[in-house]
Amino acid sequence: MTPEYGAASQLEKIDMLDFADLVVLNKFEKRGALDALQAIKKQVQRNRQRFDADPAEMPVYPCIASQFADRGVDTFFQALIQRVHGQFSLPWLEMEGPSRNVLPERHALLPGDRGRYLAEIAKTVRGYRQWAEAQSELAGSIQHLEEAARLAPESADHLQEALDTRRAQLDPDLDQALAAWPQVQTRYGGDELVSEIRGRELRQPLRRETLSGTSIPRVVLPDLESHRELGRFLLKENLPGRFPFTHGVFELKREGEDPTRMFAGEGTPERTNRRFHYVSAGLPAARLSTAFDSVTLYGEDPGHRPDIYGKIGNSGVSVCTLDDAKKLYSGFDLCSPSTSVSMTINGPAPMVLAFFFNAAIDQQVERYLEETGGLEEAKASIAAAWAAKGLPVPTYRGEDQPEGARRLGLELLGGDSRALVGDEVYERIRSETLTKVRGTVQADILKEDQAQNTCIFSTEFALRVMGDMQAAFVDWNVRNFYSVSISGYHIAEAGANPISQLAFMLANGFTFVEYYKARGMAVDDFAPNLSFFFSNGVDAEYAVIGRVARRIWATAMKRLYGAGERSQKLKYHIQTSGRSLHAQEIDFNDIRTTLQALYAINDNCNSLHTNAFDEAITTPTEASVRRALAIQLIINRELGLSKNENPTEGSYFLEWLTDVVEEAVLQEFERLDERGGVLGAMETMYQRSKIQEESLYYEHRKMTGDLPIIGVNTFLAEDPEAAGTPAEVELIRSTEAEKQQQIENQQAWTQYHGAEASAALERLERCAAQGENVFVELMETARVASLGQMSRSLYRVGGSYRRSM
Repeated sequence: MTPEYGAASQLEKIDMLDFADLVVLNKFEKRGALDALQAIKKQVQRNRQRFDADPAEMPVYPCIASQFADRGVDTFFQALIQRVHGQFSLPWLEMEGPSRNVLPERHALLPGDRGRYLAEIAKTVRGYRQWAEAQSELAGSIQHLEEAARLAPESADHLQEALDTRRAQLDPDLDQALAAWPQVQTRYGGDELVSEIRGRELRQPLRRETLSGTSIPRVVLPDLESHRELGRFLLKENLPGRFPFTHGVFELKREGEDPTRMFAGEGTPERTNRRFHYVSAGLPAARLSTAFDSVTLYGEDPGHRPDIYGKIGNSGVSVCTLDDAKKLYSGFDLCSPSTSVSMTINGPAPMVLAFFFNAAIDQQVERYLEETGGLEEAKASIAAAWAAKGLPVPTYRGEDQPEGARRLGLELLGGDSRALVGDEVYERIRSETLTKVRGTVQADILKEDQAQNTCIFSTEFALRVMGDMQAAFVDWNVRNFYSVSISGYHIAEAGANPISQLAFMLANGFTFVEYYKARGMAVDDFAPNLSFFFSNGVDAEYAVIGRVARRIWATAMKRLYGAGERSQKLKYHIQTSGRSLHAQEIDFNDIRTTLQALYAINDNCNSLHTNAFDEAITTPTEASVRRALAIQLIINRELGLSKNENPTEGSYFLEWLTDVVEEAVLQEFERLDERGGVLGAMETMYQRSKIQEESLYYEHRKMTGDLPIIGVNTFLAEDPEAAGTPAEVELIRSTEAEKQQQIENQQAWTQYHGAEASAALERLERCAAQGENVFVELMETARVASLGQMSRSLYRVGGSYRRSM
């Protein structure tokens, strides 16, 4: 039963209390549960006429069955086993459980006094908006009074009092910004912008010339004389790189590096490595984005099990060991400032990130051995160790055999790099590597529950390990890698409209902020490690989705959380909408993707993936990926509008739309707040239900034709075959040989590391059970255990995911 039975007098009407041997009071975290427990115990005492006994001894067991390893459930189960054993003399194992007098406690992720954080954020953002308007009016009135005093000097004395009163009310920072505006105009009016980045002077050109000889400024400043209008611009919009960062978090885009980050993943690590080198060929920076197969996404190892075998290497790359990660990113210097790696993985993200970090460390160990002349000896040592166990040494088994720089990361396959160089050298290399490596791991478990469904651990445990990852980042000074990519993309792909996508994504982001703060981390220690991931469709709201997100985030972080400037900057990746791709008139998909990419680039996204036209049907081919990549390269390098970096600032429509979308997001925050915040709303499946309703609305309008989609429900070809049909598209799937190769590699790995892996997995379970940092231990476990082994160990101590019904 639960505490919601009504008045205490109702207990007399509940027949089961007369007949039950044991009574379970579930949902003990609810308000009034303690009083309900006492009332039920007294009722059981009366029903059994045991007035001489202590009510506390009655067989009533409070519990919170929704949380893993609940003390109340353990106590009840122990009592049940004892009762069955005593009544039937069955030789069942009697378990040790907690004391009957210990009440279950809710493992609260957020402190009770922070339950209204979303309402506070909405209030803060609205308050800032009103304050900014009032300050702008004040600045305008001061300017008018000063001009009146100049034009009518005989009245200056009478005006001075009003001026003094208003100047005292004007924000000092705004006053200083207005006074410094002429210097800002001078700074941006030159040929170079000089700034300082991490102690280094950076000079960037400010003008670009067209074929006609027109000199186009990269950033155009508003031509405003009114301090009222200028104040409103400075407080609500401002230049790129300045609070509230509405049009961008950096002053200028990086010269020579397009925001390109193409998503790839298929078959074996070797096959995807080849694709990575293909999409990054000729580009000044390698920005890799990794798609994993569903076997990896669910934390399993490749195998012959029917529900696993057919999915190995399909729609993503198969990765289950450290060697797989080494092969996947071989040939890319993972410590280079021009290399960054994004990994789209969530449930098993801590284990896969441990693979990646160790692969980066081993790359640098390999370089150290090569520089010191010990590489050949190390390779011989590895080969001898595998031969001693009757196993072939691991190798790169792709169609191509990398040579020269492409072999970076492959020389120590199967080896223990720590043993090869010693603890002191290894720890030095490890420390240096973790401060240099660049990239992002998605790891957003909240949106998995709400939309994408690749949860594997209990939500509470998954969030705990996310916190462990971020705590380790703080301790290790990992500054260039994002510990989470807070994702709205998958929310949108599941059917949410752009406003719901943005609201749920930002609400999830602020939930991580609250949770990490509750764990004792300072905002400025972890906020720079947070990144975001949007979808980009063709709806009007997508034109301002970045503007709204940056302004809300910056305002809340500064004015509510007291965060520094770096923490106020919301950085995000955009992927064009996969949901907008259609199998009908498949060639039209590139047109949609081009428009979405133009939205994203004009809104100053930090990185961009453009979908291939054939992704409506299959994993893209090399030819379709090249076309998709060309879309953003043409926009960035050929389109004249892109020579300017703030082309949308000053648009009446976009400024109006920004305010409208911002208010809609704040209203969604308040609806979430009414349901107990993000976590409370997840318990009632509010987010999932809303996403499903919006998806149904979209599909209904598409079906009726009210939402025109060219080539799908309007402007249909008379001859569908002549217009291009899905039959012409090459389907990309992993081969039987590739599946077998991954199974064999995993089996050889587990056979070689058998005893080491068992000991490491025991340490991992002990660490998790004792509340220590799980990710720190995973960094060691991942060197010898497979992905599936680590998942199974953590299931035992952290619990597996159970969806709310």
